[in-house]
Amino acid sequence: MIRQEYKEAVCAETLACYREKLFAGTSGNLSYYDRTEGLIYITPGSYPYELMTPDDIMVITPDGTVKDGTHKPSSEWRLHAEIYKSMDSVCSVVHTHSPYATSFAVNNIGIPVILIEMVPFLGGDVPVAPFALPGTDEVGIYAVKAMTKDGRNACLMANHGVCAVGGSLQQAHIRATYVEDAATIYSHALSNGFPVVLMSEEMIQAMKKH
Repeated sequence: MIRQEYKEAVCAETLACYREKLFAGTSGNLSYYDRTEGLIYITPGSYPYELMTPDDIMVITPDGTVKDGTHKPSSEWRLHAEIYKSMDSVCSVVHTHSPYATSFAVNNIGIPVILIEMVPFLGGDVPVAPFALPGTDEVGIYAVKAMTKDGRNACLMANHGVCAVGGSLQQAHIRATYVEDAATIYSHALSNGFPVVLMSEEMIQAMKKH
């Protein structure tokens, strides 16, 4: 069954990301996965955010079959579907082109643990997934590998952007926000000195146990 409240929630979270400049133009995408019904509620492709309403949100199955909506789903629906297939605890995906984080993705440089908040919110550092052509299955496959290797909740996608996941729309959104915040601070720190990395991988894993 298609739930209007899920379309409304996806639209509201999408517009919040747009206001916060995590999205620009028609770039970026966001989704929620109703695991009970097997339906993905996802933003439409190439549709202006300032015009978006809940009725513009597309509903698809994990194989891309459209179940509701008058647009095409985001061209990155395969990224979302692959993550939902491979990461059982995830019910929301946010893919942004936020500028500071994406600049590191373009340089293929991850963001180390420079802020203690990165551990509880992001699981540690923000790794870089290898480049794959947008819209392909490989984008999702590489993102999943980057995040699941050491238990991360977000990654950069080389020469592409950011992917953040969560058990809810709000959780995925705040994690995408923290990626951009960490990237902004790291960029400024690199410009005026030598950033100090707080934790090794061993320390990160030990902290997660407490």
